[in-house]
Amino acid sequence: MADKRVTADVKAEAESLRDEINRHVHRYYVLDSPLISDDEYDELYRRLLDLEARYPGLVTPDSPTQRVGPPPAEGFKHVTHRGQMLSLDNAFSPEDLGAFAERVHKVLGPEVEVEYVCELKMDGIAVSLTYQRGILTQGATRGDGEVGEDITPNLRTVPAIPLRLMTGGSPELIEVVGEVYMPEASFLRLNEERLDKGEPPFANPRNAAAGSLRQIDPAVTSRRNLSIVTFGIAYCTEPLPAGHWEVLQYLSELGFRLGGHNVRAADIDEAAKFCGEWQGSRRTLSYEIDGVVVKVDSLQQQRRLGATSKSPRWAIAYKFPPEEKTTTVKDIMVGVGRTGALTPVAVLDPVFVAGSTITHATLHNADEVARKGVRVGDRVIVRKAGDVIPEIVGVIQDARPQGTTPWRMPGRCPACQSKVERQEGEVVTRCTNIACPAQRFERIVHFAGRGAMDIDGMGAVTVTLLLEGGFIEDVGDIFRLEEEQIGQLPGYKDKAVDNLMSAIDAARDRPMWRLVYGLGIRHVGSHIARLVTERFGSIDALASADKADLEGIEGVGPRIAESVVFFFGVEENLQVLEKLKAGGVRMADEPAEGASVSGRPLQDKSFVLTGALADFTREEASEIIESLGGRVSSSVSRKTDYVLAGSEAGSKLDKARDLGVRVIDEAEFKNMTGA
Repeated sequence: MADKRVTADVKAEAESLRDEINRHVHRYYVLDSPLISDDEYDELYRRLLDLEARYPGLVTPDSPTQRVGPPPAEGFKHVTHRGQMLSLDNAFSPEDLGAFAERVHKVLGPEVEVEYVCELKMDGIAVSLTYQRGILTQGATRGDGEVGEDITPNLRTVPAIPLRLMTGGSPELIEVVGEVYMPEASFLRLNEERLDKGEPPFANPRNAAAGSLRQIDPAVTSRRNLSIVTFGIAYCTEPLPAGHWEVLQYLSELGFRLGGHNVRAADIDEAAKFCGEWQGSRRTLSYEIDGVVVKVDSLQQQRRLGATSKSPRWAIAYKFPPEEKTTTVKDIMVGVGRTGALTPVAVLDPVFVAGSTITHATLHNADEVARKGVRVGDRVIVRKAGDVIPEIVGVIQDARPQGTTPWRMPGRCPACQSKVERQEGEVVTRCTNIACPAQRFERIVHFAGRGAMDIDGMGAVTVTLLLEGGFIEDVGDIFRLEEEQIGQLPGYKDKAVDNLMSAIDAARDRPMWRLVYGLGIRHVGSHIARLVTERFGSIDALASADKADLEGIEGVGPRIAESVVFFFGVEENLQVLEKLKAGGVRMADEPAEGASVSGRPLQDKSFVLTGALADFTREEASEIIESLGGRVSSSVSRKTDYVLAGSEAGSKLDKARDLGVRVIDEAEFKNMTGA
């Protein structure tokens, strides 16, 4: 039983332990210079933990024991930043940096001396941290720059974030901005764990950091080994130093972790030199960077330069181009997707590119292979599109060995040996066998995946084990699974079994449009699934619809209508639907009043997509836009509302800027759509 009598000696001991532990946390996580061993630290932590257990009145919000304190929340409330968190314009070359400097001098005057501060651009998630009287009281995501999500409990778990500022002269109120990131080693370890559990891996460390920060349960975040680099002050009740360089030193004095390679540059040429040096050295770091941020040092000059509605005029992000390497094509294999599409994939000699070893690169379709002229045995140039997706840029023709021959798409499916066909006007070759085992696997993974039935824990590994064990043959069997069957899967203990059964049970009551999308009907993405659900309201009504009924829905053309009618005309598909009904899956929705407009914040907005997106395919981004009432166009005009620009955006981005069309990045797109 806890002893509630707190003497002065006990209180002093607790305060001393807190101070000592916080000092060692700062040395270890911020300065990378520990003074004691892990065992010695653990002993100090246990002493404080025991003391607070005996005297609950001693527990303070800034105690090291409170980094994972409150129970899981039900959601994230919105908070307004005291200082606006603007995004940065991008530069892609020394010439772009020179143009940035010219714009700076155009405002300040050609003869005015301008110094710059260069900071490595972390590939993470921007956050704000608010301290009142030196104690962390709120942490939030960037959001739209003005309003973010309150993730204070999760940010408390990041050891490099001080719960209490170090200096005794802390301001009454200060809002600090920084970037939370995941070190590469932690990212690789996390993905291995997720694959072992049958969960989909994260695409890159930035996605992993974002997913970790948005966990409802802070205990999950605490296990993800996140860190932070702070780079500015958005608001402060005390006067700030004269320059950004001094602001960084002030942050360090307060106990915040800074980037380890910040420099001051006398002019833009020195800044460009720094950018060039790190472009070639980026892989020597233990974390991902995607460029360098160049800022005007003088805060007075920053105020004179001001900002646009989106970006400060005194800072720019110099983005590194995708890293390219050469390797050899060992083979060209063919994969089979859920719709029967055959996709050629190059098998490569392992090569380290942009932070990870790649062994495969998609070649998309036979036309793409022919266009690039890729052959088995070729030396090729590879890179990661958007620093994420491996792709072959081109073939080194002079290095081609003798005796190679052009690659041809096989005439039979590699999974089931059925004939393949390529319809006129299409670039995709497909397997004609609806019972193809490869399609079956992909269909089940799609059905259980995010955006469809969202069955947490039923990823590719788990689906493979269920198929190999003979426990399922199609998606209808998922809802017949029993605990005893799942318990036979390798690595599935009591808690894992309970979690998967709970996830399956939760999927029974998904909205009908998710079921329609999850069925994998060809040409039916999430947007079309919503449209047909709004029109028909039940699976039975949809299954009975004819081509004319479907074409009567705005946005549904002949090709989609034919595909839907064909799907519900296949006896095997109807048998699967009967299994789903018997398994208790929701098969109907009540059409919401005003459903054609409600929930469509992008109604009649026109989008153009350009460049390589890191977190979405073009098809996924288009479906999100269309599901919210927007339209996707292939060309930019004055009628375009938004241009969504990824990495390596080209002429469409230039035209958007010329026409004054609003350009958004993926972060803004996610905030806008909730994706």
